[in-house]
Amino acid sequence: MPSPPLAPIDSPLDLDHLSRMTLGDAELEREVLAMFAEQADCLIATMAALPAEAGALAHKLKGSARGIGAFAVADAAAGLEIAIRTGHKRPHAFAALKEAVTEARAAIEAILKR
Repeated sequence: MPSPPLAPIDSPLDLDHLSRMTLGDAELEREVLAMFAEQADCLIATMAALPAEAGALAHKLKGSARGIGAFAVADAAAGLEIAIRTGHKRPHAFAALKEAVTEARAAIEAILKR
């Protein structure tokens, strides 16, 4: 099931959601974003190296992404989970997930440079 925000956003991150999840603590937001960026990179690399575990890793990434408001990443991870279960379009789903992570990381890097 997709994870759309209540209102459409133009960013790969729903910053209102992130603020709610961190109780408005800006320092915590930055820490959580940095941790997510690192985790996302590690999970993508591991998924590429260990395809047998890609479904479980995609599920983990989906939960983390939802927690910080990276709903496009969460949706792409869910798409990969489905592709793995059905055996259809797995390379396409993995490419879509990598693209969503790249966009989210770019947004995170911009926030962390402020």
